[in-house]
Amino acid sequence: MSVAADPMADDGPGITCVGLGPGDPDLMSVRADRLVRGATDIAYFRKAGRPGKARQIVEGLLAPGVREYAMEYPVTTELPLTDPAYHSQLAAFYADWTERLADLAASRRVIVLCEGDPFFYGSFMHLYVRLQGRVPMQVVPGITGMSGCWTATGTPMAWGDNVVTVLMGTLPEAELVRHAAAGDALVVMKLGRNLPKLRRVLAAIGRLEEAWLVQDGTMPGQTVRRLAEVPEATVPYFSILLVHGRERVPAATAIAAP
Repeated sequence: MSVAADPMADDGPGITCVGLGPGDPDLMSVRADRLVRGATDIAYFRKAGRPGKARQIVEGLLAPGVREYAMEYPVTTELPLTDPAYHSQLAAFYADWTERLADLAASRRVIVLCEGDPFFYGSFMHLYVRLQGRVPMQVVPGITGMSGCWTATGTPMAWGDNVVTVLMGTLPEAELVRHAAAGDALVVMKLGRNLPKLRRVLAAIGRLEEAWLVQDGTMPGQTVRRLAEVPEATVPYFSILLVHGRERVPAATAIAAP
C-alpha cells in the first residue's frame, strides 16, 4: 500500500502533496502551512515561462535554501483536447516526472504543491496513480477553488436537496446543455475561449441572467461580475462560472404561537 497507515505521517523519505486552497495563503490548513514552511524540497506545476499559481501562493513562506523543482507542462491550451498530440505529450511529461520524483523521494521528503484540493481535478492525480506502490505518499486536502469563488459572490451556493453540477467548459456544447439543464447549482471550470459557447448554453436553459464570473478568486486582483455584464469573449482559463442553487424553503415563515 503506497499511502502510509498513519495519515499524518509526513516524516522520512516520500512525497506529500499539499492542497493549498483557492489562492489566499490565509485559507491554507494549519497542516499545509506547517509542511510548506518546513519543506526542504518542493515541486510544483507551471506553464512554461510562468511562475506557477501554486508557487505564487507560498511566496514568502518557504525556508531559505529550499530546493525547487518546476514541473513545466509541455502543452496547455495550445492544442485541443481531441488532438492525439496533446495526450501523447502530456503522457510523456507525467512519465518523466514520475521517475524524477520517485528518485528524489527515495532519500528525502518532497512536498508537491497543488492549488485547491489535489484530488479534485488536480494535476497531481496523474502522478499519484503512477507513483502508487513505489514511494510512500500522503495527500493533504485543501479548500477547492470553486468554494473560494462562490463565497466571493456573497450568495449561498446550494440549498437543501439542490443538485450541484460541475462541468468543464471544454465539453461539447450539446453535452454542456444536457448536464447544465439537469442541475440546480452549476460550476463551470476551464473557461478561456469557451465563454461564448457557455453563454449560449446558459441562454438555452434560461439561466444566463443568473450566472456569475469570478476571476482570481480569493487572490489579489479578484473580480466578481455577472456574466451578462462581461463584454469579453475570452477570459483567463482558470476563471470560474457559477450559477447558484435555488432556495426551496421561504426565507421567512410565520411561527404559530403555542
